[in-house]
Amino acid sequence: MLLAPAARSWSAQPAEGATPAGQHAGAFASAAVAADHHLASEAGAEILRAGGNAVDAAVATSFALSVVRPYSCGIGGGGFMVIHLKDHPRHGTLTTALNYREQAPAGVSPDFYLALEPDAATHGGRGVAVPGTVAGLLHALEEFGSGMSRDAVLAPAIRLAEEGFTVDAHYAASAAEVIAWIRKDEPARSARFAFVWDRFLARGAIKPGDVIRLPEQAAALRLIAQRGRDGFYRGPVADAIVEAAAADGGVLTLADLASFRVARVDPLTLEFRGKTIHTMPPPSSGGLALAQTLAILDARLPDLRATPPRSPQAIHRVTEAAKHAFADRARWLGDPAFVDVPVARLLSPDYLRGLAATLLPDAVLPHERYGSIPAGEEGHAEPHRDGGTSHFSVVDAQGNAVACTETINLVFGSLRAAERFGFVLNNQMDDFATRPGLPNAFGLVQSARNAPAPGKRPLSSMTPLIALDPADHGRVVLVAGASGGPRIISSTLQAALNVLVHDMPAGDALAAPRFHHQWTPDVLLLEAGLADADGLVPALEAAGHRTRRSDAIGNVQIIRAARDGAGLDAACDPRKGGRPAGY
Repeated sequence: MLLAPAARSWSAQPAEGATPAGQHAGAFASAAVAADHHLASEAGAEILRAGGNAVDAAVATSFALSVVRPYSCGIGGGGFMVIHLKDHPRHGTLTTALNYREQAPAGVSPDFYLALEPDAATHGGRGVAVPGTVAGLLHALEEFGSGMSRDAVLAPAIRLAEEGFTVDAHYAASAAEVIAWIRKDEPARSARFAFVWDRFLARGAIKPGDVIRLPEQAAALRLIAQRGRDGFYRGPVADAIVEAAAADGGVLTLADLASFRVARVDPLTLEFRGKTIHTMPPPSSGGLALAQTLAILDARLPDLRATPPRSPQAIHRVTEAAKHAFADRARWLGDPAFVDVPVARLLSPDYLRGLAATLLPDAVLPHERYGSIPAGEEGHAEPHRDGGTSHFSVVDAQGNAVACTETINLVFGSLRAAERFGFVLNNQMDDFATRPGLPNAFGLVQSARNAPAPGKRPLSSMTPLIALDPADHGRVVLVAGASGGPRIISSTLQAALNVLVHDMPAGDALAAPRFHHQWTPDVLLLEAGLADADGLVPALEAAGHRTRRSDAIGNVQIIRAARDGAGLDAACDPRKGGRPAGY
């Protein structure tokens, strides 16, 4: 039987980019923005104070993040947005979602990467998928905003690009990984990725306190403000994107850019502990995995609140439920526009009750017994650490809310940049199953359902969510999401449990140490606050878990309804260094 460890205090694992104690959370009377950089939070808050709604603020926040977190997200990437509107002038009250995940170029086939070098999908022009962020943001602004102009919502980002921003510890630590990789093959790699090397990495000398200015990106943002979608997907910016990819072997074309489309979709909706949770459907795997895990826990563990959240019992139970979800992810998920994704079956109460019934209170199952995966289809690789993804949450004074997760995939994406316009291009093609049976950069093995094809969107772990309280007139009680590859799912899940089950304040919910298991590889990762807890590791290993100490597991940004019922409680993950803003 799993025994509780001796009581001890815990804290989040110290990270190189950690926010100073007490600065990562804040209370706001009416409206809040929680982004993983304080300047982006301030950009969104500026729009809220000017009378914009949550969608206007979200668009401003995203464009600002493109400037200040160029290694995480930006206009060269794509994303998902969940939107809740309350009494909107055109739409009334509704919850909807936008899928502007990148799409594969027309020149890519399922076997495109088989004859190429192993890193073709992760480094350089052949890893670049059609960017969707600009199309998604403009669609959101035009359809669900308050009527604010493009000039107004892009103004903060343009100002940041021109005036510059200061490199923080998280930026420097993330850059160090890329610098080390480039130096392994000098001068070839620094020449191949010259703009990133020179401008974002200071030729290997980047450090906290350095100031980066991006007048080139300001020019791109001005074109978007002036011309809308055509300022990015046609004309000089489009030319620069295609040239950057093609000069390094990529097959992206102007026709690919012009044909990109945003998909408005119904959110995946579930009930949990009296709350209605809206999240992303496929090609997000995160929403489905979150829904499966919560349903398994709810069916099996009605006393979840009585179990201390960082006890070996709780970690074991959540891990075992999540392993079922990750196993199903590997077998069944892909882009529903191209393959049949059996969402209804995977969320069937009978199926989930069956999975819940397999959970053992003090032991793990044989590896092949999780989900519905036949034995022998799994592979092994270490999960990659967080890099090219960013999440932010917004709630305005009218009760509108946005949960948005955007990405360029790995740190600085493909490392190729549209140089004349100062932004990095994604390497999202690695999120496809580019080599059957082999894991991607995050250690995930995926089925042929997620093979690349022209116009297809790759599977994603991004998990933006909005939780509402139907007993309180549909009030927003939680907006959350994360960055961190497959660790997004685990970190978002644990933050949601901390709030919805254990009623933690926002800051405590994010500071709590985390754990992660993605079924394959068969290893339970523990942040330092857990790995060092008295008796925890022996108790977990006695149950059959293979544990390993881990660096930061995900970076979550949340806004929750204040526990006293008045106002908002917002927090940015101390692991990355953000700070919320609002009024």
